Amino acid sequence: MDIPKIVQQDPWLDPFKEVIKKRINYAADREQEILSGSRSLAGFASGHLYYGLHRTNSGWVIREWAPNATAIFLVGTFNNWQELPEFQLSRMEQGNWELALEPEALNHLDLFKFVIYWDGGRGERIPAWATRVVQDTQTYIFNAQVWEPDEPYQWKAASFQRDRTQPPLIYEAHVGMAGEAEDISSYTHFRDEILPRVIRAGYNTLQLMAIQEHPYYGSFGYHVSNFFAASSRFGTPDELKSLIDAAHQSGLSVIMDLVHSHSVKNEQEGLGRFDGTPYQYFHEGPRREHVAWDSLCFDYGKPQVIHFLLSNCKYWLQEYKFDGFRFDGVTSMIYYDHGLSRAFTNYNMYFDRQQDEDALAYLKMANRLIHEVNVGALTVAEEMSGMPGLAAPVEDGGLGFDYRLSMGVPDYWIKVIKELPDEQWDVGAIYHELTTHRPEEKIIGYAESHDQALVGDKTIIFRLMDKEMYFAMNKDSNNLVIDRGMALHKMIRLATLSTAGGGYLNFMGNEFGHPEWIDFPREGNNWSYKYARRQWHLVDDKSLRYHFLADFDKAMIKLAEEHKLLSQAWFQPMMLNRADQIMAFERGDLLFVFNFHPTQSYTDYGIQIKPGKFRVVLNTDSSDFGGFDRVDENLTYYSERIGLSLSSPHYFKGYFPSRTAIIYKRIQVKSVYDINE
Repeated sequence: MDIPKIVQQDPWLDPFKEVIKKRINYAADREQEILSGSRSLAGFASGHLYYGLHRTNSGWVIREWAPNATAIFLVGTFNNWQELPEFQLSRMEQGNWELALEPEALNHLDLFKFVIYWDGGRGERIPAWATRVVQDTQTYIFNAQVWEPDEPYQWKAASFQRDRTQPPLIYEAHVGMAGEAEDISSYTHFRDEILPRVIRAGYNTLQLMAIQEHPYYGSFGYHVSNFFAASSRFGTPDELKSLIDAAHQSGLSVIMDLVHSHSVKNEQEGLGRFDGTPYQYFHEGPRREHVAWDSLCFDYGKPQVIHFLLSNCKYWLQEYKFDGFRFDGVTSMIYYDHGLSRAFTNYNMYFDRQQDEDALAYLKMANRLIHEVNVGALTVAEEMSGMPGLAAPVEDGGLGFDYRLSMGVPDYWIKVIKELPDEQWDVGAIYHELTTHRPEEKIIGYAESHDQALVGDKTIIFRLMDKEMYFAMNKDSNNLVIDRGMALHKMIRLATLSTAGGGYLNFMGNEFGHPEWIDFPREGNNWSYKYARRQWHLVDDKSLRYHFLADFDKAMIKLAEEHKLLSQAWFQPMMLNRADQIMAFERGDLLFVFNFHPTQSYTDYGIQIKPGKFRVVLNTDSSDFGGFDRVDENLTYYSERIGLSLSSPHYFKGYFPSRTAIIYKRIQVKSVYDINE
């Protein structure tokens, strides 16, 4: 094998090229072994068309994989939950079970589950391939439900295709907590009330959390029990399809937060001990349980598990027309210790034989499959170790993700806000942190996501303002803490987006500085929904300052779209003056100048630059965004030659107020002689 491209791009990988080659070969061999050399990945990943409950021309058929079972009965509302001979599944080859029924045996909305027997035991189980699972509001018991309406959902934007050349501007959202009421919101409410907000805000990609069914609402959707079932808390499958359809009609892509990194421990609702064994889908022994997440770890070395998970990817793409996935917990998948006991301070950490080669092979196959099924699909990895090649093409020796989440950036902003007084914010360190990423990959930059909004943590706005938010966000109040928080909130988000290496993400409500935290109903808060919602009235109330932040966010996103900002090649920074706290750089035809100094404004401040003339296109200090209007946005700014020679350097000179970021657009000129025309 030739030297992989990821090694050619990064000389630090050269000592590990043999390990990388072996990893590539192992993944290829695993794929060939699974496919038996005769099928495509898309053909292989069709388990959902075979397993589970299906209505056929002659009636119904249900199939399940349970190799350790000795008997399986289908029970439900249609047979009074009785284990009857006519509802007993027959054992087939390779641990599969099957039952065929007459058309009248089942009806739409019937509830059902399995009773599974094994040597020495018996358990009630929801079928692993169930596509609809509901919870009884009185007993809180979960059951599978027949979902076969007379008329299947009719897609209105069936031909929608995401443009892969379009950098993703992602609006991360949780349907259940998207409403204002202290309750669980719905797919329909999100479609009618929240989706229009996302569209008006200018984002081009909607990322939906907590879609896969999960028994505990407070898990934020990350303890999945039923991998093929859309959460019934928020409504029906058709209502979710209608939401996605409406997004597509408006030109928005919709990606899903996909959890393949672990599974909930629950046995009656989930896959734990499904056929009586602890290892059907999961590892045996100490690798079975995730020590930090109280969950179960998939065994990616089993072909049946790979079949289950790959089919799951294809199912969501085809059945619900999702446009891709944000893969949760990738670090946990690829390291034996889940990345918990190492700091990843050197390259040895990525190649020390503590990586799960089966998990790496699965991720390669998943990415290849997803892009085979939908050529426009988007895949994003939540991965914090910096594994080389993660977001590089498979053919280059990578895992095939389109983007990696830049998880270090929000952590960095929190550290700066918590630990450093404003006078010590280091613009050199800020620029380095925001722009550093692996040479072969694109990243999704973000200042904060849902992680920073959870109870026990704080959003950026709350760290900046704290209790002052409760009484000083009205426009007629004068408060220095609020003024500081408003200014820095805009600057931090603009700095993060403008330096992002491919895409940008915002969590629902953070664009307008949603106050407080997210705390789902639990015993510790008396099962309250007070903090598991979004207070949209705050941004709608024009007597409050929240709308200024939302208006700025909208202008920022619009500018990024119009100027194809995240597609632009890099220039070297024009100015990183640590003493003055001035950071300036060009990207495309835009010049960005940030003055992070808390008190010092600068007049005629010179920045060496290529000759040109400029106009202001965005200014965080504009009164339209709650600022003080210290920048004249109507002027045309000219670079000045300092020196007598035509080759003397040019400087851009401007007025840069304290705690302000300004974006100037370069106006094209024919030559240096045209600048002053």
